[in-house]
Amino acid sequence: MSDAATAPWLQLTLEAIDHSPEQLEDALLLSGALAVTLEDAGDQPVLEPAPGETPLWVHTRVTGLFDAQTDIEVIKGQLRRCLHAPILPECRLTELEERDWVRAWMENFHPMRFGQRLWVCPTARTPPDPAGVNIRLDPGLAFGTGTHPTTALCLEWLDGVDLNGRTVLDYGCGSGILAVAAAKLGARKVWAVDIDPQALLASDDNADRNGVEDRIELAIPAELPTELNVDIVLANILAGVLVRLAPEFGRRVRPGGRLVLSGILEPHAEAVQTAFSADFSFEPSRQREDWMLLEGVRRPD
Repeated sequence: MSDAATAPWLQLTLEAIDHSPEQLEDALLLSGALAVTLEDAGDQPVLEPAPGETPLWVHTRVTGLFDAQTDIEVIKGQLRRCLHAPILPECRLTELEERDWVRAWMENFHPMRFGQRLWVCPTARTPPDPAGVNIRLDPGLAFGTGTHPTTALCLEWLDGVDLNGRTVLDYGCGSGILAVAAAKLGARKVWAVDIDPQALLASDDNADRNGVEDRIELAIPAELPTELNVDIVLANILAGVLVRLAPEFGRRVRPGGRLVLSGILEPHAEAVQTAFSADFSFEPSRQREDWMLLEGVRRPD
């Protein structure tokens, strides 16, 4: 293997034989993959298919992108646990130079609509609906382009509510896509929070690119004001983290405000809802593939 300085990324490719491509995709994302590519036998990539699209290939390879410093043996162990498999499907580890995967993303990332008016468009493409609410976004290290079901669910929720004058907390902001969407849809103030400095840099860049930097406040969790109380908390992170954050979110949402939780696989939804049940009453859940979105209303104090 060549020096990591010339190949800053690792690709772990799994063959979809005993597991569906969707199962392998979810397992890679849960194990920390920065991006996932689905590939047919002819090596024609589709990067996380758009909502509602399903690859119809007879044979599919699923590839996760990881930083070169990642311990792949640890990742393989996480994958086995996610797939409940004592032995991984046939897999292959390769190096990938940055210019290769960036070019692939840019060639395959296309404008996508969420709900009735919200679009996510790469900067190199012309928005299909100039009168719509258009978010200009390119792939980067802090991924989140709307292609994954959890992000799509959150974007569709945002498009369907009145955000004019509201305050929003995007907890675990990643690329900042949800924070930017909330601001462009009318939110008065959005706090974008993440533990990863790279995510905050990406969110800052995307807020500036979309002209909403004056309404988005970036912070690590410890920097949030103690007294901060908002109309809406959005959290598109994994179920175990959500459960631990239940007391925090109970304090952050004002009475009558909304809580939107995603990043939840269907088997974990009940446990997550139970963790928040003391402070929130829940609306019927939404589902896309194996992923759930839970919407709660903060009870009066």
